[in-house]
Amino acid sequence: MTDNRPEIPQEAFDWYDDYAHGGMDRRTFMKKLTGLVALGYSMSVLTGALLPNYALAEQVSFNDSDIYATYETFDSPDGHEKGRGYLVKPTAGNGPFPVVLVVHENRGLNPYIKDVARRLAKAGFMAFAPDALFPVGGYPGNDDQGRELQRGLDRQKIEQDFLAAARFLKAHPLSNGKLGAVGFCFGGYIVNFLAAVDSALLSAGVPFYGTPAAKSLRANITAPLMIQLGELDERVNKTYPEYEQDLKKAGVDYIIHRYDNAKHGFHNDSTARYDQANAELAWQRTLDFFSQHLQTA
Repeated sequence: MTDNRPEIPQEAFDWYDDYAHGGMDRRTFMKKLTGLVALGYSMSVLTGALLPNYALAEQVSFNDSDIYATYETFDSPDGHEKGRGYLVKPTAGNGPFPVVLVVHENRGLNPYIKDVARRLAKAGFMAFAPDALFPVGGYPGNDDQGRELQRGLDRQKIEQDFLAAARFLKAHPLSNGKLGAVGFCFGGYIVNFLAAVDSALLSAGVPFYGTPAAKSLRANITAPLMIQLGELDERVNKTYPEYEQDLKKAGVDYIIHRYDNAKHGFHNDSTARYDQANAELAWQRTLDFFSQHLQTA
């Protein structure tokens, strides 16, 4: 896929990151963008580049003959009682399959994350992408609304929902018992959390630009981790020096990849933050990492 979207000043991406993570309201964000209009940018170009266009994110069609997708529910007694997610498996073979939990950003199960699940199934894994917004009706089709809905939910119950989803997937009749997890932004945090809260749960974790789990939990981590960071993502990157020391102290098998000139969200191909070369490299590394750690003998 060729990326022909316009070059946008880095400060605009920083504002969007602040806005997307609750540090700035929409009115302030739009006011700041208006200031760039005086420099020659049109508002439509700015918002078109910064806000997602999910038509750009479909790399694997929902009706691709190599995959089969359904929606599955699971019990979450310590969370919101019930959860629901998008389950995608390869059509080749009857299993068991290596399984991967896919964890969305802070706005629910949007089309980009569903496509990531399909990409994994296309590569031979069974993938499950839960929707944290299921208790309030599911992803609403709009990221702004999704972000507000997720912000209104109890954070600890969301964490328990993803923990229940991970256990559901690992125990699935088509699972080979080896569970991986990949997540983006908030989802990257959840991958770190899952590795820390239950040391026997994951066989491999790949957090993309997600903050670490609570310091009190980090000594529990035993799963191998591949951490994917963008060089320009100052907000997340500043949390990693201490986390890396804790991983070393716990003897965790980990590797950190920092991608040159990559922004927060560089894997998300629905926005101008997307960095095709780095995203493709990071994704191939992710697939190779899961292939290494999730296959049975």
